[in-house]
Amino acid sequence: MPRVSQAHLDARRQQIIDAARARFATHGFARTSMTDLVAASGLSVGAIYRYFQSKDQIVAAICEQAGQELPAELTARSARDFLQHIRTLAREEDHARLVAQIYAEAAVSPLLATLVRRQLDDLRAAVVARLPDREPVDAERIAEAFVALCHGYTQQLAVRGDLDPAPFTAALTTILES
Repeated sequence: MPRVSQAHLDARRQQIIDAARARFATHGFARTSMTDLVAASGLSVGAIYRYFQSKDQIVAAICEQAGQELPAELTARSARDFLQHIRTLAREEDHARLVAQIYAEAAVSPLLATLVRRQLDDLRAAVVARLPDREPVDAERIAEAFVALCHGYTQQLAVRGDLDPAPFTAALTTILES
C-alpha cells in the first residue's frame, strides 16, 4: 500500500481548518458540532480525528494560522490601506465574524486566551518596531492604541457589517502623528 505524502496530509489538515473557519464564522463555535465539520469538510469523522482530537484543537490551529500583515511603514496612507484590507477580509472571508468568535471563546478558554495574548503581544511589538524614531514608552503607547483601534474596527465589522474605515483611519493617523 502506498504511503500518503506529507503534502497530502498537510492538504487534508488545511481542508479541515478551512471548513471549520467558514463554519465558525457563520455559526459560531457553540453552534458547530463535529458532525457539522464533517459535512463542511467533506471528510469522515475518522479523518478529522486523525488530525485533531477536539474542536478546541481546531480552533487553536485556526488561531495559530492567523496574523495581521502590518505595512512596512506606519503612515496615514498605510493605516488606511491596512484598515481597507481588514474590511476586504471581512467582506470576502467573514474574517471579522471569525475574530469575534475567537475573542469570545478566548474569554473562557485558557489555551485560546494564551494564543490570542501572544498574537496581540506580537502585533504590538511589530507596531513598536515600525516606530524607530519614537521613545520606547511612546512607541509602546502608540502600539497599544493602534492594536486596540484596529481590533475595535474588526469587532464593529463583525456586528455592524460593511463599515467605512474613514473615521478609524483618521483616529489611527492622529495616534501615529501624536
